[in-house]
Formats: sequence, structure tokens, C-alpha cells
Amino acid sequence: MAESKNNIVTHGLSGKVRDLLVFSQRNGKTIVSKVPRERTGEASEKQQAHRLKFQKAILYAKSVLADPDKKELYEGMSDKSEGKTTFNVAVADLLNAPDIETVDLSAYTGNPGDTIRVTVTDDFGVTGVMVKIENSDGSLVEEGSAVMQGAEWIYIATVQNTDLTEDKITVTATDLPANLSEKTQIL
Repeated sequence: MAESKNNIVTHGLSGKVRDLLVFSQRNGKTIVSKVPRERTGEASEKQQAHRLKFQKAILYAKSVLADPDKKELYEGMSDKSEGKTTFNVAVADLLNAPDIETVDLSAYTGNPGDTIRVTVTDDFGVTGVMVKIENSDGSLVEEGSAVMQGAEWIYIATVQNTDLTEDKITVTATDLPANLSEKTQIL
């Protein structure tokens, strides 16, 4: 794909030249590319899953544009001069789930008031982090929401947990389009 700059011959040109070139307009720029080839054969399961996810992203972006409150949120992250429209930002947000970078269990000793610190990032924003603590036999010790403090999410334990051996800590993070990410650590 090539970009035509300050060319009086191609400026504003759009369309196809035989089976050779395609001219299109993006953000006031003329883009030149090869004519796309038709796909042959059946799509793989992975391709079909990707297409379905992209269709969901398009529907989500359309719903954002129809909701004035959500539209305003996404407009703050858009930059039309760089080609980042509100629609594009919403599509990208659905396609990218939150990333749970770290789960710090160093301050958790099984006592009420102990903290579990979680660092989560997202291309748009994290809306919630849940922490679930289970004993080695799978029985639930406690679960609840973490609270954002600065750049971290903090969960404060409320239940006495006397045996931490092989306990499982599961952290779940969500973003605005309800993407879920999960990370589990064993004590």
C-alpha cells in the first residue's frame, strides 16, 4: 500500500484501475494498493472465529455511536488526524481484553485486612477486578471486588484463612465491552 502526497494527478482519486490498482481516500490522503485477490477454499475454524469476533466488534462500535454517554467516553480517546475515529477506538476496545500484568500476593498471609495487589492494563480502561480465594480442595474462602488505588487494584481480605497450602487465587478483570481476562496463581 502506498500513500500519495501532494500529487495533483492522484489527489482525490478513488476507484479501481483494471485488475492492477485500487485508489481510496482516508483522512484526506489518497491510498494506492494492489487489487485484492479473491479467497479460495473454506475458512479455517480460527479464521471463522476471528471473523465472528470482528463482527461483534463492529456491532459494539455501532452501539457505542448510538449511546451518547459511551460515545462521549470513546471520543476522548479518538484522534481523527491520526485516523483514530470514535468507531475505530470502540472496535479496538472490544478486540483487546484487559491484560493482568502482576498479582502480588506477598502481603497476603490469610488474615483479615491482608492485601492482594493487582496491576491490570487495557487499551481503553479497566472497569472492574474480582479476586477469588479457594482452598486446595476447591472450597471457596472468599471473593469480592478489588478497589483501584493509583495504578493498582487492591483487594482487602475479610476472612481468616488458616491453611494457605496450595490455595488458588483467581483474578478476573473486565473492561467496558465486558471482555474478561483471568489469571490464577497457587500459593
